[in-house]
Amino acid sequence: MKKILTVFCCLALSGAIHAGNTLRPTAASGIIPRPARITVDDGCFTLHATTPIVLADTVSGMQYAADLLNRLFGPLFGAELPVVRALHNKRPGIEMTLSPALKPEAYTLSVTSRSIRITAGSPAGIFYASQSLLQLTPPDIAAAKGISAVQIPCVEIEDAPAFDLRGMMFDVARHFFTVEEVKELLDLLAMHKINTFHWHLTDDQGWRIEIRKYPELTRTGSYRPYTTVKRTLTPDNTPHAGYYTQDEVREIVAYAARRFITIIPEIEVPGHAMAALASYPWLGCQGEGYAVWCRWGISKDVYCAGKETTFEFLEEVLDEVMDLFPSEYIHIGGDECPKDRWKECPQCQARMKAEGLADEKELQSYTMRRVERFVRSRGRKIIGWDEIYEGGLSNTATVMSRYGNQRTGEVIARGNTVIMCPAKHCYFDYYQDDDYDREPIAHRSLLPIEQAYKLNPRKDFTESQLKQILGVECNLWTEYVPDFSHAQYMLLPRLDAFSDAAWSLAPRDYEDFRSRVAVMFKRYDTMGYRYATHIFQQQ
Repeated sequence: MKKILTVFCCLALSGAIHAGNTLRPTAASGIIPRPARITVDDGCFTLHATTPIVLADTVSGMQYAADLLNRLFGPLFGAELPVVRALHNKRPGIEMTLSPALKPEAYTLSVTSRSIRITAGSPAGIFYASQSLLQLTPPDIAAAKGISAVQIPCVEIEDAPAFDLRGMMFDVARHFFTVEEVKELLDLLAMHKINTFHWHLTDDQGWRIEIRKYPELTRTGSYRPYTTVKRTLTPDNTPHAGYYTQDEVREIVAYAARRFITIIPEIEVPGHAMAALASYPWLGCQGEGYAVWCRWGISKDVYCAGKETTFEFLEEVLDEVMDLFPSEYIHIGGDECPKDRWKECPQCQARMKAEGLADEKELQSYTMRRVERFVRSRGRKIIGWDEIYEGGLSNTATVMSRYGNQRTGEVIARGNTVIMCPAKHCYFDYYQDDDYDREPIAHRSLLPIEQAYKLNPRKDFTESQLKQILGVECNLWTEYVPDFSHAQYMLLPRLDAFSDAAWSLAPRDYEDFRSRVAVMFKRYDTMGYRYATHIFQQQ
């Protein structure tokens, strides 16, 4: 008997039975993010240590999908599943095939009692199908011992993402995270079919990327002697430092690429620049007296827009950044830039007069357009926060809109493309529960799981307008996130809600989502992730 589900998903296993050395499914519950269409059938495919992964093509990206499966099954069986070419295979196994009939990230996954077949429009689609396949295994499989076989339920899945860009922003400027922690985060994103990692590398509190022409950026700018804790000016008396060498950046970029994740670097311009000004004081309007910030907030000290040397510096920094990141887009910030220093600066005022700029907002626009021209001269495009259109904006720039659908509509009306990240749904530095005493410290705003799940990027927009929305992004700022365990807690399970909205075109169904997250919690337990365990208790 078959049951066809076009809205609901009944696939990831909620429990397992060990029958001899076989890991058997007991019940079905769901995949995150939810696939578009699912058919559940009777029966199972039994997977053994000798089950081959059969590649119809030698494209390297298909090998990445095979590697993903073997990261789970290899330790389980004590040996990796054999990877073979279709021409040389005579045994039933996990068959991977590319089809030009499917869109690049779309896939079909067919599990029968005889074989598992994955067909996709590109290696990325193969990889996402493999992620779904892994969620058909019991949630405690990674902890299983002495297993010789795993049964996977028979299903048919047809799936494709709602948005081409599905991103997460991670702030490493406020608190530094190690290379291994960034890699672990990338694995978590890949599990949720997130394909873009927006890496916030510079801010007032730290410069985290090696720029060889300007070594003081990391020698001075990556270090602060203390951090203000909670929301007071009380110092914690603990030095904080760290940065990524260019070799480490290349390593992380390659690691992400093998998971079909593009990394978009962010270098903040013209505000949030205190770490840079402390390193090279001539970059500021006052030219002296700067220090890496040890507290949070918005500094009035910004890059001097009147000095030609400022633009020379930014271009040379961006040259090195673009050599490290092959992404189509470079994020140049543009947010929260006070104009106080520019109003007082003779050089900024002279620039405004020479360029015929009416006010300091137009000076910011001048700055952003000039940086954009340089980035475009290198064959790339810019992204900036909402404020980049203050004073006017080139229609070739992409705006990252955090103020909701109305602001997104305004940007679209100007002719610009948009990445949506509305704060009320996508800012994961906010509290998950209004009982602040039971929560780790966070930004004093509230974003419970049900609010995160209400994200609907397509609401209020016509099909024509949707063509200007490149995708959606969730954000984790780290002023109050000092370590990776805390970061996991702030992300999970809200990342599950976000991935559902970014990937699935299906109507929102919160109760269905809760049932699928309950299964995911068991998977997180086995994988050692920290998450908010109590968020559904009062609902």
